[in-house]
Amino acid sequence: MSARIIEPNKQPFERVEVDTVNVDIIENALRNAREEMDAVLFRTAMSPGIREQGDCFPMIANRDGKMVVGQFGSFIHGFLEAYDGDLEEGDVILTNDPYMCNAAVSHLPDWIVLVPIFKDGRHMAWSAMFGHMSDNGGMVPGSIPIQAETIFQEGIRIPPTRLYKKGVLQSDLLELILHNVRTSTWNRFDLNALVAACNTAAKRCVEMAQRFGDDIFYSTMEVMLERNYMAMKAIIEMIVPEEPRVFEDYVCDDGVGMGPYKIRCKLWREGSVAIFDFEGTDPQAASSINFYLNEDMFKMFFGSFTINLIDPQILFNDGFYELVDVRIPQGSLLKPNYPAALSGRTHVLGRIFDVMGGLLGQSAPDHMNAAGFSDSPHLFFSGYDKTGEWFQLFQIGFGGIPGRPVGDGPDGHSLWPGFTNVPNEFIEAYFPLRVEKYETIADSGGAGLHRGGNGLSVAYRFLVDGTIAIHDERWLTYPWGVRGGEPGMRSTKRLLSVDGTETWLAAKSDGIKVKEGDLLYFNTWGGGGWGDPYERDAQLVLNDVKSGLVTAQGAKRYGVVVGDDGRVDNAATVALRMQLTQERGEEPGLFNFGGSIEEIKSRCKVETHRDPPRSPTFGHRTG
Repeated sequence: MSARIIEPNKQPFERVEVDTVNVDIIENALRNAREEMDAVLFRTAMSPGIREQGDCFPMIANRDGKMVVGQFGSFIHGFLEAYDGDLEEGDVILTNDPYMCNAAVSHLPDWIVLVPIFKDGRHMAWSAMFGHMSDNGGMVPGSIPIQAETIFQEGIRIPPTRLYKKGVLQSDLLELILHNVRTSTWNRFDLNALVAACNTAAKRCVEMAQRFGDDIFYSTMEVMLERNYMAMKAIIEMIVPEEPRVFEDYVCDDGVGMGPYKIRCKLWREGSVAIFDFEGTDPQAASSINFYLNEDMFKMFFGSFTINLIDPQILFNDGFYELVDVRIPQGSLLKPNYPAALSGRTHVLGRIFDVMGGLLGQSAPDHMNAAGFSDSPHLFFSGYDKTGEWFQLFQIGFGGIPGRPVGDGPDGHSLWPGFTNVPNEFIEAYFPLRVEKYETIADSGGAGLHRGGNGLSVAYRFLVDGTIAIHDERWLTYPWGVRGGEPGMRSTKRLLSVDGTETWLAAKSDGIKVKEGDLLYFNTWGGGGWGDPYERDAQLVLNDVKSGLVTAQGAKRYGVVVGDDGRVDNAATVALRMQLTQERGEEPGLFNFGGSIEEIKSRCKVETHRDPPRSPTFGHRTG
């Protein structure tokens, strides 16, 4: 089964020599077209998640479906293998179902639009973009039900479908889809914006081919992929060892009382091929935290991670995929059996980046980050405002980015570099809530030579009765530190009700009823620290204290004593650092997890300040 491209003009493209000047011009033109896709989308979408936050991922691919420029890697190959149908000029494909497109998309709220690009009757390229819709139907507003047991509970499933046939919108089909979502107006505008962005990229590709010639345009795409192949080949041979390395990390829980869930990966190199084997990863969850990880998607994660680590100037695309072999056991948390629920896959997706960092860092510890790319926290708030109108907020929160070899981790930043926060003024203008606090949490970043980024504390005052849902991680396990750095602080969620009661909420919980006047403290995790904190310049620690990023008491984690005069007490600092170094004893190991997983679980049970309602049993699936 595979897609069939209908080309009236079957003249094949010819590989020709392209001078470096033309390659550079076309490469930058393609980069600009990819940026123009974002500009079109952000100016025409309606939902705050896409328009304000940027929860979307564009790309332009060659005729074989390999991404040449883009943000998130190619999902077209999986789609082409799964789609059994014809594609013609003017067609626009829409899908959101992971099980129908080989996990080209990994949960139903992400709607993919794909456009085959034609010129003079020949298929020459693809443009594609997916955006996270505010709603997809299903059990709960926002369509990420924590307690879902199957994908059927997570909203409408759209198989790969021609939304446009030969340029004609299939209106009945669109109305059927929009009839099944709560935010039909937003979804309609967002979907139109996705289509417009893809059509814009298609127009630019045709213009480039008209200017330079079809064969030069085709050949330049091949050169861009080959350049990436050569760069990644050198990187893999440099940072991936032939001797196997193993790393394990944990997703804290599944939201229904089971966990933690282990993600285990072994990495080694055979020749120039990096092999990632996830054997030993825990079985799939009964709830929606499963992440259906397409092998090509993981290759994209690996390429993006390593290129940004080694040389961000390298053009990221799909040229290197044959240099990576990914092995994921069927029935595991990373490849669940149909029809497992998938909507809450963000937690595992985020943890994959920490796992990659831990794997690669064992061979190049001077170049590794600590943990902190740990999740993408979500908050949902929905109900009826005082005029009787339905409202529905979906917002992605930010945590602490890990300490790095080159410096401190940014405070309160997104896992995805392209994301931005939704301005508080926007939220307060369009939704019945007030943001009473928006600040970093002092001391939440792990201490280190390079400090981990602090998490965020956001206080939401609800101005009407409604329902909230929370999706977060790292409430049990710590964002680990490296090379002597300490772990970051864990996340907490606390609800202060108008009747004076205080409730600690689970990191994954939905269907929580709130009253007008209730106050939610949404606190995220900090990034792990990098390097020995006792080697950090005392003046830098003092600057952090003055900036409110570290408290005077927290400065002592770095062995720094701040006097009553607001200055570093140099003599006391030297003495304290000597004392702490002696108490620590032997040189710290490469990783600091805050203890073994069993120690962390045991400790968490007796912490009076942290008692999430679904966590004390610590059930665990075995298989």
